[in-house]
Amino acid sequence: MLLTAALCSSKAPAQALQPYAVVGDTIPASLTGAAGDATRGRALVLNRASTCILCHSGPFPEEKFQGDLAPDLSGSGARWSEGQLRLRIVDASRLNPATIMPSYYRIDGLVRVGTAWRGKPILSAEQIEDIVAYLVSLRQ
Repeated sequence: MLLTAALCSSKAPAQALQPYAVVGDTIPASLTGAAGDATRGRALVLNRASTCILCHSGPFPEEKFQGDLAPDLSGSGARWSEGQLRLRIVDASRLNPATIMPSYYRIDGLVRVGTAWRGKPILSAEQIEDIVAYLVSLRQ
């Protein structure tokens, strides 16, 4: 699967982070300037390399061994706005400094980072937007 290869590749060149503004508890604007693709976002959430379902459960009856350390993703789009979801994925530590959720789109100030991920985000701006598009679609 292409998503798996792209997500797991430690040979990918470091990419510059897109600038973004945090407003309250949101990142209101898309990191890419465009909406993400919910179908690709679902595939990323279910891909164990992205780690989402290692901690979260959700409306994924086909997936065994979903996590129970973090909130269920069912109804995410009803509980949080697009901007709130974006900030939680980009850098949840801005909302809760003690969180165990990784900062998926941050490279500064991190101390326990695997060699393959030093100097680059875990997810690209496009992948963040795809996941946001999927999570926003989960209304129930």
